[in-house]
Amino acid sequence: MRRAAIERLLPAAYQRASGPGSVLGALLDVMEALHAPDEAVLADVDALFAPYRTPDGFVAYLTRWVAMDHVVAAPRPDTPLPLPVGRLRDLVAHGALLARWRGTPYGMRTALELATGVTGFVLDEPADRPFHVVVGVPPAAADQLAVVTRIVEAEKPAAVTVEITVLGDAGVPDQPASEPAADAGPGRAVGRAHVPSPVPRDQP
Repeated sequence: MRRAAIERLLPAAYQRASGPGSVLGALLDVMEALHAPDEAVLADVDALFAPYRTPDGFVAYLTRWVAMDHVVAAPRPDTPLPLPVGRLRDLVAHGALLARWRGTPYGMRTALELATGVTGFVLDEPADRPFHVVVGVPPAAADQLAVVTRIVEAEKPAAVTVEITVLGDAGVPDQPASEPAADAGPGRAVGRAHVPSPVPRDQP
C-alpha cells in the first residue's frame, strides 16, 4: 500500500501532521516499505499454484495438493528431494490425469515415466499368479528403485501384490500400445496389457 493511500485513511488532523520531515511521515514511509513485499506476492499470487511458475521451494508442497506427496516422502523440509524439481513439476501438472487413471496400467506407467524421466516400463500379470503384477523397470531407471517402489505401492489396486524387477539391457519385447479405453477408469485392475506412454508434458 502506497504512503498516499495509507495517509488518506488517517483522520484529518493526522494527515496534516504527516508532512515531509515529520515523525508521522517517517512512519508512513516505513509502513509502505513493509507492505511492499507482501503486495508483490499478492500481485502474482496465481504463480504460486502454477506447476511451472511456482518457486522451487513450493513445488514439493504442491505435490500434496494432487495426492503425489508419496513421491517426495521427505520427513523434514530440509531433506533433499528424491527427484529433480522439473520432474516434480511434471507430476503436479499431470495431477488430474494421474488421479483419473489411478489403479490402472496407464496411470501407473504414466506416473513412473513422469517421475523417473525414463520410458519402457513393462507391467505384466502372470497367468499362474492372479492379482499379482510384475513391474519391469528399464535399466536406465535402475538407480531410482526407491521412488519406483513408492509409486507402484501407491498406484496399484489394494488387492494386488507386486514384484519389481529390473529388465535386461535388451528389455522385454513390447506389444503395440493403444490409448486406454474410454469406458475404463480408476479401479480397473492392472492387467497384462502394456500401457501407452503418457500424454505430452506441458512446457514451462
